Amino acid sequence: MRILVAVDGSPCSEAAVRSIAQRPWPADSEVEVVTVVHTNMPTIPDPTLTGVAMHWTALEEDRQRAPERVRNAEEQLRSAGISVTGAVLEGHPADAIIEEADRWNADLLVVGSHGYGAVKRLVLGSVSQRVASHAHCSVEIVRCPHLADQD
Repeated sequence: MRILVAVDGSPCSEAAVRSIAQRPWPADSEVEVVTVVHTNMPTIPDPTLTGVAMHWTALEEDRQRAPERVRNAEEQLRSAGISVTGAVLEGHPADAIIEEADRWNADLLVVGSHGYGAVKRLVLGSVSQRVASHAHCSVEIVRCPHLADQD
C-alpha cells in the first residue's frame, strides 16, 4: 500500500501522522510525507508592493522550515517501523498534493483538517476539502481531537 501524507506543521497534520504511525499496515507499505511551500502570489493589487515584499519574505521563511516539517514526520513514522520517504513541493497546496499523489501512484492520501468554520473556509479555502473532491485515490481526513469536541 502506498500512503501519501501531507503535513503543514499544524497540530492537525501532526494528528494525521500519529494516525498513520499507530495503525498496522501491510508489510510492503510505503509512506511518502510531503509538505507544500505555497508559492502563489497574492491576487489583491498592491500599488506600494509592500504585500509582494511580505509574501517573498514569508515564502523564503517557509522554504527554510519545510524540510524540518518533513523530517519530523519521517522520524515519527520510522520509529513506528514504517518505510518512509519525504518531499518538499511548491505551488498551491491542494493542487500540489493531488499531483504528487497521482505521480507517486498513491493508494491513500491522508491530510489533517483544520476544522475551519464556514467564514474562514470561504476566505482561506479548505485544502482537505479540495483534496477529497479531486484526488484520484482514497482520501482520509484526520480531525484534531480538540476540534472534534466543538461539533
